[in-house]
Amino acid sequence: MDRPGFLVYGLLIAFVLGSLFPFYWSFLVASRDSGMLTEEIPPLLPGGNFFANAARVFDTVPFWKSLGNSFIVASTVTLTTVLFSALAGFAFAKLRFRGRKPLFVFIVLTLAVPVQLGVIPLYMAMSELGWAGGLQAVIVPNLVTAFGVFWMRQYTVGAVPYELIEAARVDGCSMIRIFWHVCLPAVRPAAAILAMFTFMTSWNDFLWPLVVLDADNPTVQLALEQLQSGFYIDYSLVLAGTTLATIPILIVFLVLGRQIVAGIMQGAVKG
Repeated sequence: MDRPGFLVYGLLIAFVLGSLFPFYWSFLVASRDSGMLTEEIPPLLPGGNFFANAARVFDTVPFWKSLGNSFIVASTVTLTTVLFSALAGFAFAKLRFRGRKPLFVFIVLTLAVPVQLGVIPLYMAMSELGWAGGLQAVIVPNLVTAFGVFWMRQYTVGAVPYELIEAARVDGCSMIRIFWHVCLPAVRPAAAILAMFTFMTSWNDFLWPLVVLDADNPTVQLALEQLQSGFYIDYSLVLAGTTLATIPILIVFLVLGRQIVAGIMQGAVKG
């Protein structure tokens, strides 16, 4: 196998640096005062005000509460989406039942419906249930997604052979035990990727929490919006909050990174 040349390494390094630059710039501004943005030649090294700016974030908005709310919402939505999507994907990929194909096509077609179309009827439903203003109004509508079902179904088709399922049946396994002990370990890389994207999407969601949550019960994105709601925007304060809000996503990526890389490499080998 030919080894990649300097051009490949150069492009990869440029891509990595370009990807990291927005986060570094955010940390750079967060570690100084907003006056650096008006300097003709901005400094390239971080200053020493990051912890002071971070402390001002917690003094200005209920940031601890917003972090807790976002963690509850994102963790719950991620767990349920992965579990229900894996169950539905296994059913659509490996089980035979009446209406399987039309039902799967219908689920895929819902991906073409803009999210904004469902905001008003969904808010009316949450109000009828008395959930408006609470975290359950954010969690329940996102317990499972059409993309998650589609993603897990496509991966399960190739990852779980019928012979393995038949062997488990011969050994006396029920369908739920086949899913838990045979299917779920085989689709773990795809589940890790889905978990990562679901956590990021739920953590960064702004529109629906803005509509349905009370101002004193925000998620982290709503808290960041409160930081820039005045006439004067303190960018050091806003970007200090943004940097703090990014840390949980980095932690999740580090935890799931091995499974995500395994899934990508497995897909590349199959391709």
